[in-house]
Amino acid sequence: MNEDQKKQEELNKILWDSANSSRSQLNAADYMNYVLPMLFLKYLSDKSKKAHEIYKARFPSDEKRIEEKMKLDRFYLPPKASFDYIYSVLEHDNLGEEINKVLGRIEDANKEKLDGVFSVDFNSEASLGKINERNKMLRNLVNDFAKIDLRDVKDDIIGNSYMYMIERFGADAGKKAGEFFTVRNVANLVARLAEPKAGARICDPCMGSGGLLLLAGEEVEKLGSKNYALYGQESTGSTYQLARMNMFLHGKDSARLEWGDTLNNPLLVENDHLMKFDNIVSNPPFSLKKWGAEQADTDKYKRFWRGVPPKDKGDFAFITHMIETAKPKTGRIVVIVPHGVLFRSGAEGKIREQLIKENIIDAVIGLPAGLFQTTGIPVAVLIIDRSREKGGVNENKKNIFFIEASKEFKANKAQNILAQENIEKIYSTYKARKNVEKFARKVDFKELEENDFNLNITRYVDTFVEEETVNIRANLKELAELEPQLQKLEKQMVVYLKELGITK
Repeated sequence: MNEDQKKQEELNKILWDSANSSRSQLNAADYMNYVLPMLFLKYLSDKSKKAHEIYKARFPSDEKRIEEKMKLDRFYLPPKASFDYIYSVLEHDNLGEEINKVLGRIEDANKEKLDGVFSVDFNSEASLGKINERNKMLRNLVNDFAKIDLRDVKDDIIGNSYMYMIERFGADAGKKAGEFFTVRNVANLVARLAEPKAGARICDPCMGSGGLLLLAGEEVEKLGSKNYALYGQESTGSTYQLARMNMFLHGKDSARLEWGDTLNNPLLVENDHLMKFDNIVSNPPFSLKKWGAEQADTDKYKRFWRGVPPKDKGDFAFITHMIETAKPKTGRIVVIVPHGVLFRSGAEGKIREQLIKENIIDAVIGLPAGLFQTTGIPVAVLIIDRSREKGGVNENKKNIFFIEASKEFKANKAQNILAQENIEKIYSTYKARKNVEKFARKVDFKELEENDFNLNITRYVDTFVEEETVNIRANLKELAELEPQLQKLEKQMVVYLKELGITK
């Protein structure tokens, strides 16, 4: 373990212990909305303090110059707008109100980057209880975070700790966790399969707290480039703000994030047209009810020309949106879907058939059950590649690659884990694109057509393991041959027992 990894683990533990020890009556998902903004405030305060120390060393007796320099930094904290100020008024009865004022001052001083980011109310009686109860929880939280010094901690370590905290809260939040994050190892696999290149526009139209988007960006950085742009949209306000903080902590201030309903009000637009992206990664809500089917026929952007998905199952609505926002002839999509997407009939069956006929479905990967807090069912990953369209570089690739990876996991008490070796096996198999007995297989159009364009993985990858046949006749013969030996041993045992003075 190198020094950075050691620091990462230490900070993760300190932050989680601090956050968890202050917890009172709030459930995990709601409590997270207070802890993470407090962590973000501590980060801003400590980094501002560090900047002041650096400028003070340069201009020892020129406070005006120091102030001017700090105003030109990435962010600026005006007077009475820091964690230390909150700590100084810790015993005030109106502590929640004071915290709100501090957060408001920070937003006002950094409108371009941080306006509205602190959307939670630290003085809410409905969420945090009566004043005594509320003050007790807030004082505990502030006291715990006061023990943490982030001045000399690298931004990427703090950013990773933020994502770690989100995942830990998710583990406690149960089904509600699906609203704000995708399990990190699953997100790692999706990001790798997306294969973004330098210069890529990367989008997650259902971004949650932005972790998957950041991991996709990291794939570009592994290639030695920081030349990429991140875009995302999220419908839940508090989760959208978590994503904004996440981007800021990772130094991705330029990411364009929007708050709104992707299906009914797509906001990633330019020149009155939907923006087009090189890579799209996403884990949209499974089988979303009331997704807006009633308005699909009059959609301003004509996204649903292949057909309107059922009103109580929005899976293909999200998939359709992603296809229409991927760059023609080059765009690439990696999306997590429930297995029903692969085989349900009706309107979904017709859309699926159309996509297969367009030759843009590149691969279907079945993942294990129990990977998510939100559901115990197995899920699949769809890879959709618009470079397989006519005129694209892969237009001659006419098969779909199926991987049956439902056994690729490490069993865990709370939930199954997609371990690193599982990710490597799935990814390397996808890259090799060769048949592997009982694991992976290329299937051509004719066979798909014969199966009515059903993409159920086990139709194409035979996972049946023959049980060893039992020869009853031979076993009975063997038992009969052993019987005399057993009788002989029993008689000998009686003799030994008598010699020992033990009667049977």
